[in-house]
Amino acid sequence: MPDDDAQRLIDTSTPHAARRYDYLLGGKDNFAADRESAEAALAVAPNLRTWARENRFFMHRVTAYLATAGIRQFLDIGTGIPTSPNLHEVAQGIAPDARVVYVDHDPLVLVHARALLVSSTQGQTAYLQADLSDPDSILRSDEVTRTLDLTKPVGLSLIAVLHFFKDAQNPYGLVRQLVGALPSGSYLAMSHNSWDYYDPDQRKLLEPAVSAEGQPRTHEEFARFFDGLELVEPGVSLIHRWLRDDSAGLPMPEDHETSAYGTVARIP
Repeated sequence: MPDDDAQRLIDTSTPHAARRYDYLLGGKDNFAADRESAEAALAVAPNLRTWARENRFFMHRVTAYLATAGIRQFLDIGTGIPTSPNLHEVAQGIAPDARVVYVDHDPLVLVHARALLVSSTQGQTAYLQADLSDPDSILRSDEVTRTLDLTKPVGLSLIAVLHFFKDAQNPYGLVRQLVGALPSGSYLAMSHNSWDYYDPDQRKLLEPAVSAEGQPRTHEEFARFFDGLELVEPGVSLIHRWLRDDSAGLPMPEDHETSAYGTVARIP
């Protein structure tokens, strides 16, 4: 889709999750509706900025882990607006020949992805506008089939996206379909919001708005996404604790400041 066509599809009057996330990270690719929505949530849950930052750091650690483990192909679904360092920058910083396909359904992401997601000379990046609710359209797309070799291991990244899918939308089936298309030795990496560590009064205030957009899940519900897979240590963990390296000097958040789980698992 040409950028001018994508621009026409952008609805700036309605808040969008990717743009709200960009605002929480301190980005500039958002509109008044996104900022108002984020500020309303921050008034009730001031730790949302911590969650956004730690979720981003979790993606960085996961990608570095997979690239160090030998993964050279990545399929990142639910990319969001590019914020450096992006997944391909982390992966190609370790393995310059790494190939990455980014997938998101937001036309604004498409506009920025084409401008900002520049690959290393040895590797390759591609961007696909598609929706996680239709895995076949992703797996059969030219962007995926031309960039990735699905007979070889792939790192499937589903960072902060499945909590936008309610049970009625069959999120477990969508993940199984994607995982089933990948060969042995591939990995599934995922983060997902939860109510588990929220103060009950805070949850009561937030739940109507959050439930309108998706469904946070418990530890047990999140772990179900990995049934039949081989969990990488430390298994199901809060995102700020998963293989955390404190060499950067960043303070360790309290558990309630993220209340989101993250896991990496190998496909046997």
